Parts: sequence; structure tokens; C-alpha cells
Amino acid sequence: MLNADFLSSPLLEAVEIPDFDKSGPGRFHNRELSWLGFNWRVLEEAQNTRVPLLERLRFLSISANNLDEFYNVRVAGLRELARAGNTTPAHDGLTPVEQLVLINEDARKLLEAQQTTYEALRSEMEDEHISILDKDSVGKNDKAYLSDVFLNQVFPVLSPLAIDPAHPFPFIPNLGFSLALQLERSSDKRPLMALLPIPHQIDRFVTLPSSNGTHRALPLEELLLLHLSSLFPGYKYKSHCTFRVLRDSDLEVEDEAEDLVREFEVALKRRRRGEVVRLKISTDAPTALRQTIMHELHVSTDEVVEVKGMIGLADLGELVLDNRPDLLWPSFVPRVPERVQDHDGDMFAAIRQKDMLLHHPYETFDMVVRFLAQAARDPDVVAIKQTLYRTSKKSPIVEALCEAAEDGKSVTALVELKARFDEAANIRQSRRLERAGAHVVYGFLDLKTHAKISTVVRREGNSLVTYTHYGTGNYHPITAKVYTDLSFFTCDASLGRDATKVFNYLSGYAQPEKLDNLSISPISLKPKLLEMIDKEIEHAKAGKPAEIWAKMNSVIDPDVIDALYKASNAGVKINLVIRGICGLKPGIKGLSENIRVKSIVGRFLEHSRIVCFGNGHGLPSKKARVFISSADWMGRNLNRRVETLVEIENATVKAQIVSQVMAANLADVAQSWVMAPDGSFTRPEPPKGKFAFNCHRFFMENPSLSGRGSAGASDVPKLTHTKD
Repeated sequence: MLNADFLSSPLLEAVEIPDFDKSGPGRFHNRELSWLGFNWRVLEEAQNTRVPLLERLRFLSISANNLDEFYNVRVAGLRELARAGNTTPAHDGLTPVEQLVLINEDARKLLEAQQTTYEALRSEMEDEHISILDKDSVGKNDKAYLSDVFLNQVFPVLSPLAIDPAHPFPFIPNLGFSLALQLERSSDKRPLMALLPIPHQIDRFVTLPSSNGTHRALPLEELLLLHLSSLFPGYKYKSHCTFRVLRDSDLEVEDEAEDLVREFEVALKRRRRGEVVRLKISTDAPTALRQTIMHELHVSTDEVVEVKGMIGLADLGELVLDNRPDLLWPSFVPRVPERVQDHDGDMFAAIRQKDMLLHHPYETFDMVVRFLAQAARDPDVVAIKQTLYRTSKKSPIVEALCEAAEDGKSVTALVELKARFDEAANIRQSRRLERAGAHVVYGFLDLKTHAKISTVVRREGNSLVTYTHYGTGNYHPITAKVYTDLSFFTCDASLGRDATKVFNYLSGYAQPEKLDNLSISPISLKPKLLEMIDKEIEHAKAGKPAEIWAKMNSVIDPDVIDALYKASNAGVKINLVIRGICGLKPGIKGLSENIRVKSIVGRFLEHSRIVCFGNGHGLPSKKARVFISSADWMGRNLNRRVETLVEIENATVKAQIVSQVMAANLADVAQSWVMAPDGSFTRPEPPKGKFAFNCHRFFMENPSLSGRGSAGASDVPKLTHTKD
């Protein structure tokens, strides 16, 4: 049976804050600062010595990439509001200008910490015979090899650019990385200023020949500095700097676009040319180069960040070497569910037996691919409907849909063109599906379709049976290897009808009049959540056990947060597992003393969205009401997207979610951070005399309850504290 030790662990002691206005904007934590806090937690995993060395390097790369994207989108938007003179405060009371000041202060500290972390990791990598060189540490024997690499693999792609009245400053695209050079003509000592854009089509690091298990890498910019004489013959090197440009990458689409695909193709070109929101430049940049770059890119002093160290730390992901397994996480192969194996891989037979919930990446995402691939080849399948928000470039799901369409089946694909940074890929996928004969629709212009739904209609005897997949994550086989998500498979007729009604809403604007087990935003999802929270308040007032467990990426919607505050004051015990942004302030007397918030950051990226209500019986309980969702509790998800909230009624699946998935997340210590009332996070200490429980390790070692076959046990695995 379940070892529920975690239930005995008390909430953090609530604090009394004098003169705190419980109805004022101070009851909310700022969204942007909360996001930066999450990225600090990611960076701290790069400093965590319990994490393998190259995985720590990966965390550093992720942190750097996250921060760039944050400036591309969120800071760019705030900057536009500030420039337009907008003084409307956010929910926490801060104006755009005030937010920008605080963001830049924290982000500069984060950048410095990233560089400090990089230097520490670089030193540790040296101890493991992995070296990142510079041009001055390249030996004579390597120079011949590097010359060959330069001439044959780099030189043909380069475009050295002089900067003078005849050669105006070139356009530098978003994320563009360049060398700026001061040169001198040998014949008459005439100065020349030049740019050397570093092409992103080439790997950032050049691997040098090595022996005895060593690995040596030279950054591409160092290779270019070694060969300036080939790029600028007749000139002598004087000085240089490196810089990188971040541009506004948000998209705007005309409301009355006649051809949505064509409009997005144009918008993607505009993104490349967005205004510069940040200039990263090396600390030792010569004054003339710095001033010229700032002037030509139209950036102010506060938009310039001097970097003492390596610019573009996101590229360090190239050095996470597969041939050094000793410096990586131990290998893990996702499981094939026992029940699917019992049915010789037949997904439809496994689903017919009973509803099945798979927990990715612990259960392989290949089962979702198999579900659609099997449907494509099954002569009894007559129709497939599928949402696509994000997927891989060579998507096996798109392959299956194309195969089904080419085989004459009715295939409808809802492709969301507004999936940020995946718009171009989604346009390509939609063109390909259309060529195969699928019906491709794009949903609503003013609403993103973020719901994860797939239906397969199969002829069985004289009836048509609908098999449905509801997910919490994207149909992306690559990210599914590292994102934790839930896949719910069912052939329940009411859930199939609900899914079909949602597809009809997306393709024909036919708003569903009645849904049995499903709530959708922007119509009914938020009201359903608020209704369920109110019911817990009623249970608490009636003296019954009242409890809410929820897990998701972000919570910032003010109405939902206020409802949780109201529930806390009524005595409802609330446990939230929020990976990223949290606008709620827990543990404040008279406001949120019954609310606990934790964040889990570890080997896998927590991504599943779950909410459980005690329903008058507390948690865990067989009588709880349990939901999975595609939506975080954010205004965009609840009001401006098409999202799903699916109630789970199958007893085994409910037990899996409550007593396995949520219980393990709440019990986790090894990868957890606990949120304080001021928005800061600290790591908890493991229970006295016990090792820190690690939920990721638990899930890797224990199969999902509803996916077990005839040989599996029927009970929920026991939670034990294992050595991290």
C-alpha cells in the first residue's frame, strides 16, 4: 500500500506580515520576476554536484537559451509598452518601466552567475580531459588540420564585411553572432573597421583530433581569428570584440488575413527584422567598435550587456558528448506498457480492455505514435482527427496522418500556426498534409489551439467506435523523451463525442452546447475550476475534509489565485507543484496560510497538468474528483486559447494519478524547491534519518498502474526514500 509519509510533513509555518493589504496588488508575485526565479533554479542545477558533469553543462545551456527567449518575447513586449508610455500596472502593481528596471537588474546578475558557472564547469571538464581552447592554446600540429577545416568547411560560408561609406552597416538577424574587427592596411596603415558574421549553419565548436580519450574543442570565432589573413589579405589585425543581437520576436498577424499561412510566412520574416531589445558585447570591446555597433543597431546604454566570458552559452549543448556516458545521466529506456505487450502491440485491443494512462517519458511516447500508425494501416479505420501544436521536423505522427490520407481515410489535422518559434515548421507540416489529401484547418485567428486531442473512428461490427487520446503535452516524439506528460487513452463513447464536438468547434466554429466529461477554454474551463474550488470551500465550511492538489507549469491568473486564497481562508489544504511561474504568495496568515507551493527541477522537465479535489473526503481518496489538462492557470490559457480539462472517472487511472503521480511529486525532496511568501525558493532538507526521495527515480523504477498487464500487481507501488 501507499506509504504516505509525505502527508505528515507540515506546511511551512505561516508568517504574519504587518500592514499587509490582503486585497491589494501586493498579494500577487510579479510574473516576470517569478520566471527569472525559475531560471535561477535551472542554473543552480548546473551548479549541483549531485548532477553528472555534462548534464550540468546542459542545464547551463538551457538556462542561457531560456534567458535569450525571455528577452526576445517577454522583455520585448514590456519594452514596447514602456516606449508607448503605457503606465498600466500588472496585477502585482508594477508598471512596465518598473518591471524592466527590476528585470534588468536580476537578469544581469543571472548572466554573471552563468559566466561564473561556465568557468567552474570548464575547469572540471579539464580534469575530465575535455578542453575548450582558444587561438593562443592551439599547437603547431593542430594548425594544419584547422586550416583544412577553415578552407573546406567554413570559408565558403563566410561573408567578411567592411564598414565604410561605401559599405553600410549590415543587417544582423535575431540571435546573430558576429566578430567586429579593427584592422590596418599594411601598405599605408590605413584603418579599416569590419564585421565578420559567424554563420549559425555551422557548429559553434570545432573538434580537434585527440587521443587517449581526450576531447578538445575550439570555438568557431577563435578559428576565424586564426585565419584573418585569408579573409582580409593585406591587412594587419589590431583589435576585436564579439557581440550578439537579440531582437523582438513576437508575432503580429492582421485580424483579417485572407490566407493565414501566407500571412504567417510574412510575419516570420518580420520577426527576423524585429527591433533590437538587447546587445551582448564582450567586456573588452574597443571604444570605437562599441560606439559604432550601438549607433548602427540603435540601442541605448541600458540595452547593452557587457559579457566577461563566452557569449552564446546556449551553444554549450554541443559539448554534451554521447561518448562520455560516465559524465551523463545513467541510460534509461522508456517502458512499453505491459498491457500493450499482452495484446501483441495492438493499441486498440489494449484500450478496449479498459482506459489506460501512460506517464511519459517513463512509458514510451512510441505508444502514441503506434496508436496513429496502426490507425493509418487498419482497413477498419474510417477517420482520424488530430491537433498539432508542436511536433518534430520529421514527425512520425505527420507521416502516419499522410499515410492514412493517401490510403483514402478521412483525415482532419488542426495545425496551430501560432505555436511560438515553431511557426515555420508547422507551415511546412500543413503543406505536406494538404498534398497527401488531408483536411488541414487552422482553428481561430484570435485563439491558439493548445489542446492535445487525437481521435480514431473504427468500424467494429455494425458500429463505429471512437478511440480517443487526450494529452497534457505536445505530439512531439523528441521532447517527449525529456518532458513529463500524461497520455490518456479511452474508447468511452461520451469522451469520444466530447472530442468530436471540440474538433467541430475548431473546424466549423460550432460551439459545443453540452460536453459530458470535458471542459474547454475559453468557454467552460475556467468556470469549472472556480466551481470545483468553491465546492471544496463548501466542504470545509461543513466540517468535511477539504483538499486540493494541483500540478502544472504556471499559475498567474488572478481570479484563480483569489479563489485559492479564499479556499485557504476557509480551511482548504492546498498543495501546488508549480515548475515555473507562480504569481501566488503562499504561507501568509489571513491570506494563504494553508497553501504550500513547491517546484521540481531535475533530470526531466515537469510538464503535466493535473488537478485533484478531495470532494469531501480529503486526499488521497477513491472518491476524489481528478482532472488532467492541457492548460496552465494563466490568462492566455484560460481566456485566449482552446484548451481541455478532462475529468478522469476510471478508478484505476484515478488511483494512478492521485496515489502514484501526485503522491510521488509531493513526496519528492531531492529535486524540490519550496516557495516562501516573498517568492524566493529554498531546497528542503530530507527527512531526518532518510535519504532524499527522488520522484523521477521512482517513476523510472515503477510502471504506471493503469498500463500493467495480466502479470502485474494491482496495488500502487510503495513510495520509498532511495539514495539520490
